[in-house]
Amino acid sequence: MESDPTTSEPEAAVESVSPPAEQTDPDIPGDLAAAVAKSLASPVRSVVASPRPVKGKAARRRLQLPPVSQAEAGDEEPVLAVPEDQEEAQPLPPLCASPMRGMWRREKVALYCDQVLQGSKAEDADEAMSKYLSEKLKLKDKWLGVWKSNPELFFEKYEEASIPFVGILVEVTCKPRQSLSCFKVTVSVAEPFSSNIANIPRDLVDEVLEELEYSAPLLEVYPVEGQDADVRDIALALEVVRFFYDFLWRDWDDEEICENYTALIEERINLWCDIQDGTIPGPIAQRFKKTLEKYKNKRVELIEYQSNIKEDPSAAEAVECWKKYYEIVMLCGLLKMWEDLRLRVHGPFFPRILRRRKGKRDFGKTITHIVAKVMTTDMVKNLSSDTLLQQHDDLNLALDNCYSGDIVVIFPGEYQAANLALLTDDITIKGVGKREEIMITSEPSHDSFVVSKADNVKLMQLSLIQQGTVDGIVVVESGHLTLENCLLKCEGTGVCVLTGASLTITDSEITGAQGAGVELYPGSIAILEGNEIHHCNTLRTSDSSKSTLGGVNMK
Repeated sequence: MESDPTTSEPEAAVESVSPPAEQTDPDIPGDLAAAVAKSLASPVRSVVASPRPVKGKAARRRLQLPPVSQAEAGDEEPVLAVPEDQEEAQPLPPLCASPMRGMWRREKVALYCDQVLQGSKAEDADEAMSKYLSEKLKLKDKWLGVWKSNPELFFEKYEEASIPFVGILVEVTCKPRQSLSCFKVTVSVAEPFSSNIANIPRDLVDEVLEELEYSAPLLEVYPVEGQDADVRDIALALEVVRFFYDFLWRDWDDEEICENYTALIEERINLWCDIQDGTIPGPIAQRFKKTLEKYKNKRVELIEYQSNIKEDPSAAEAVECWKKYYEIVMLCGLLKMWEDLRLRVHGPFFPRILRRRKGKRDFGKTITHIVAKVMTTDMVKNLSSDTLLQQHDDLNLALDNCYSGDIVVIFPGEYQAANLALLTDDITIKGVGKREEIMITSEPSHDSFVVSKADNVKLMQLSLIQQGTVDGIVVVESGHLTLENCLLKCEGTGVCVLTGASLTITDSEITGAQGAGVELYPGSIAILEGNEIHHCNTLRTSDSSKSTLGGVNMK
């Protein structure tokens, strides 16, 4: 039945209506009916969306106009309307709880390596997963689940934030065994009609299913609670397969020779567990996830670009393909190194500073850079009369104008400076006043905070506050760095001294590091006198340490 906007109340389309609990189908098992009734207390949402055209009367359905408040705002987006002869969808019943979340590390390793893969090679992983899942599906050929489908199947225009998926309660009928890449199940709408979208029309769902020949990808279906133990076993099997492809499988696995694939999977399980329990600092884990996501997106971009080339590629198209492929190869190599290193401390350590050393000025003079919003005579009264001065209200600009031998004097305030990660010249940066009053915070979007490769850099009477950066709060790549009377508030890794570099810390305080306060790589040198290193979790790095001393870790 068509919905007439002249006779229907617009507000009715956006109300959340909870049907009475007694309207449950007698064919549904008692436990499941109770679960559905219980779920009615949970919120069910109505949405504003435009159904996509499908065949039949759903394509001819006229949509209600938006409520008055939306119309006044000039928003002409139609509100999804339920025909007058149909009730709104009931809330979805709860899904089977995921046992995977409570599994210990060794249990996950035993499950995947011993039970599922059983020594399979990477190229046979799909077949092993398919075999494992098929055996579980034999336990029950029909069961109830929630089909979490792509909203694009139902809607042309919608807000992604408001509709992450369209969930429909369906009855699942399993087909005979097939390869996992095309594993489909037969689905039909179960009673009572239930969805996470209260105002989705039943006939729209029916027509979409008819268009799909009542077939849905198995991994998009999630069994619901209230069914027997066999269905719970199927739910676990589906979760096992989803977890494998979401977190353990890599696109390059079946393209390379791996002598012991199960050992590689065990390493990835350990990596995932280290990320989950915080053994690997959050910023580093986030950087790895972003890189992996970028790799996947670039791979999809290349496939789509190649598919749009209809004939023999032109020279420009061939070059573009190579560029995209090269970027994928580089990201793949980077991810492999991260995994091989188990994201220890920094992940793969490349030189962070590629800027050339300036050296001294041509005329041989040094300059004192005053960093303050306004420069007063009191600020310079203690300087000698022949001192060359430059005043900056921006620390980044002051560092950009520095040459070897220069001094940067910072007055109380809060500052940020990306150039602190590019220290290549011998300079001194010192605060005036209490160190707590000169606060330098990192840029959360940057990987590095303070990185030095100069022969002699000094930081004095400063507070360095790390916010979201991945690398150590201070990294000495080469040369020598001195920290004197400084406060270092870490969020990720502490101070890192790489091979061949040296560090001197006196009368300073280091706190909050996820790992040791000071990490010393082989061949590095450090002198520490009169410092406080506290609230640093040295246990997270002690497994790979040769020795530990308080907040100091010698790798």
